Amino acid sequence: MEHRIPVAPGIELWAEERGSPAGTPLLLVMGANASGLVWPEALVDRLARRHRVVRYDHRDTGRSTRAYGSAPYAVRDLATDAVRLLDGLGVDRAHVVGMSMGGTLVQLLLLDHPDRLRSATVFATSALGSGLADVAGESDLPGPAPHVLEYWASMGEERDPEAELAWRVQHWRLLNGTGVPFDPAEFRAIEERVVAHSGSSRTPVAHALADPSGLDRGAELAAVRVPTLVVEAPEDPVNPPPHAEHLAAVIGSARLRTVPGMGHALPAAVVALLADAILSHTAAVDAEEGRRVP
Repeated sequence: MEHRIPVAPGIELWAEERGSPAGTPLLLVMGANASGLVWPEALVDRLARRHRVVRYDHRDTGRSTRAYGSAPYAVRDLATDAVRLLDGLGVDRAHVVGMSMGGTLVQLLLLDHPDRLRSATVFATSALGSGLADVAGESDLPGPAPHVLEYWASMGEERDPEAELAWRVQHWRLLNGTGVPFDPAEFRAIEERVVAHSGSSRTPVAHALADPSGLDRGAELAAVRVPTLVVEAPEDPVNPPPHAEHLAAVIGSARLRTVPGMGHALPAAVVALLADAILSHTAAVDAEEGRRVP
């Protein structure tokens, strides 16, 4: 089931639901400049066996409103979008799963809207105030690998559709790391779906331009009480170790679990282990909440 949900004046987000309407809601929050279709079908289907799964396009990606050119916004506004999306779908509380920038947004939700979260799972991300969210430049944790930063410099360049697909596949190759095999055909198929879905072969760049202020709130994470799982991606070239360990330590209530070989991508080789980690976490939370019901 597909939806178009208004989240701000003049801005609508495309969203898709899958799974049983009776399952507890689970919201998938993708990373920067990425359509919700980047979530692998196999992962969505696995999660949908137990949950009412919602994935969506951030503004300026996929089929959602292109807004940045006429009305620039801040990264933190994308977290508010997620709350408004839940409102539009009639979801009071959801399990929320965030990858990369999506993990940054989930942390903002943990701080500002904990009442809307049943649980949180974050991976391939860094704590607020660290990594790409280090607005003040004071973190001593490692940043993205130099070869990734060098490749990002060409992100917004003009390319014909075939060259753009090749650029995206190589981008995923770099993000995948060397811990698990990389299948270029697998990621080309993903990007072909994304291009068909969005109707454009141009790589979105709005989120890289968005105002990053308000992300230096790492100290506040110690007060989080929402059950949180941090999944470590040990081969992540964007948020390499010890980012996940640091985030789990900062969030006092968090648990840490590693998916061996995982980088900053979602190849078929990691889907089953990642799904098992998420489902184990959400099942434990749902069971505990069920015990509390009088």
